[in-house]
Amino acid sequence: MNHQEENIKLGISIGDMNGIGSEIILKTFEDNRMLELCTPIIFANSKPFSFVKKILGNNAAIHGIDHLEQAVKGKINVLNLWKETVNVSFGTNDPLIGKYAIKSFTEATAALKADLIDVLVTAPINKYNIQDEDFKHPGHTDYLNQELEGDAMMLMVSDSLRIGLLTDHVPLKDVAKEITAELIIRKVKTLNKCLKEDFNILKPRIALLGLNPHSGDNGVIGQEELKTINPTVKKLFGEGILITGPFAADSFFGSNQYEKFDAILACYHDQGLTPFKTLAFGTGVNYTAGLNKIRTSPDHGTAYEIAGKGLADPSSFREAIYLAIDVFKNRKINAELIKEPLVTRQKDFTSKKY
Repeated sequence: MNHQEENIKLGISIGDMNGIGSEIILKTFEDNRMLELCTPIIFANSKPFSFVKKILGNNAAIHGIDHLEQAVKGKINVLNLWKETVNVSFGTNDPLIGKYAIKSFTEATAALKADLIDVLVTAPINKYNIQDEDFKHPGHTDYLNQELEGDAMMLMVSDSLRIGLLTDHVPLKDVAKEITAELIIRKVKTLNKCLKEDFNILKPRIALLGLNPHSGDNGVIGQEELKTINPTVKKLFGEGILITGPFAADSFFGSNQYEKFDAILACYHDQGLTPFKTLAFGTGVNYTAGLNKIRTSPDHGTAYEIAGKGLADPSSFREAIYLAIDVFKNRKINAELIKEPLVTRQKDFTSKKY
């Protein structure tokens, strides 16, 4: 079964309209081949899109709809969530625009939760201007973890490079006390399950980075490895999970050790995202692993400094769509294998031409 036959409904939250979100969406679907992979439904309003389209001289055709069931395959569907005029001012940090970004995201999440769309791809938001009385989350991931089933994990993906986080948007001064044996066990099991079901890796190999310099140097530079991390890794390995570590983070990527593993688990945000964006910036995807629904996003922010200038690169957004579709397909295959393992496997083998 191919993506076209599945007609995957791809929900897209608009993000900060003063940033590059609208531009990368339009550039992505200007290529009609993308419309053969999925039916995009953008949660926003067609007027701002038309404005951005005109400014950029973009040729993508927009199809405005008022209800999700009106979405048309082969069209760039824009669901009109509001009727009032919203003024786009490229490069401006505007709390009003932040409110519309969150309206788009929360409505798209509700549609995902209700199975009205199959997957969700989120355009970049500004974490500062989205904060108000109704939305007090530091970003997409925390809200999704609240609304959906499972244990959310930020997983950065670029081809075979996958970096997950034990802690994500946590102040650096609080990281050490956040890392408990319970947290490590939960996150490792979430990552292991994700690699099997979402990426079809039968026996995932996972590397865990140390918290302290040189992984604590046997207690000389911190006790967390000796007291918490080492015994937890040993326990998980004894349960059949192929996890190794903790590795000294300063040399792990420069020595290409990461290439030996299916995923790496970092202790905190910059420990994982700095090497990831150095190795894969522009092609990477932020995937919210561990949930019962699929959400991806590009690996960059609003890029106010280039918004409206036609300079934004849609590559990461396009990769986010590809990954969302692939994970959707992989989960469907795995669900069929669990439901009817012998029949499904027999069909799979007999359909192949050797």
